[in-house]
Amino acid sequence: MPLDLLDEPIQNDILAALPEDELAFLMPHLELVHLPFDKELYEYGAKLSHVYFPTTAVVASLYVLADGDVTEIGVTGHEGLLGISVLMGERAMGTAMVQCAGDAYKLKASVLKEANARGGKLQQILMRYTQALFAQMAQNSVCGRHYSIDQQLSRWLLDRFDRLYTNEIKVTQEMIANMLGVRRESVTEAAGKLQSEGLIQYKRGNITMLDREGLEAHAGECYRVSRQEFEQILSIGMTR
Repeated sequence: MPLDLLDEPIQNDILAALPEDELAFLMPHLELVHLPFDKELYEYGAKLSHVYFPTTAVVASLYVLADGDVTEIGVTGHEGLLGISVLMGERAMGTAMVQCAGDAYKLKASVLKEANARGGKLQQILMRYTQALFAQMAQNSVCGRHYSIDQQLSRWLLDRFDRLYTNEIKVTQEMIANMLGVRRESVTEAAGKLQSEGLIQYKRGNITMLDREGLEAHAGECYRVSRQEFEQILSIGMTR
């Protein structure tokens, strides 16, 4: 359903940063949709007909191997846009899977292309956002190779809590293991360590963050460098 977005709070950071005239161009085409948990928005290599601006949903970008194993290459929430590769081609660069149910603004890819071709603030923001995504993917690769599993888990959780309006997330150890590309037993051990240190509480598929500063300290550079670089890149173009 089209929304009169000029009269409504804009919960997506990209949309919120647009000047009123550029937002007005998009406004008639934006549709607020609910994204349920585990919904696949598109798969790797698929032709992109729509893009999504999440508001309360959190969506992971995955690379799916031929044997069915998956690796997480990025995560998007209210700060970003899903399907930006449509500006460089028509195919998805990864599989997009909803990890935390919530809402998003859905937009036809053709409209985004037209708006981007007009130049202006949107084009600047999307260029910066693409750079930030590459930085995020690079840091994911570094973390997976050089950091312990409990540090990777700390960062994985912080990446979600940064995009949620709560300190609690519903997630299984099997799901985390799949995203990190490790054994489930390794996640069990890592989660137990974080819980014993008073950083999180894990109970019946729910993880509650108890000590954010402690969790950030435990994650170390694996989280800090990625977040600082992401925020630095985006802060240049996001001011409305």
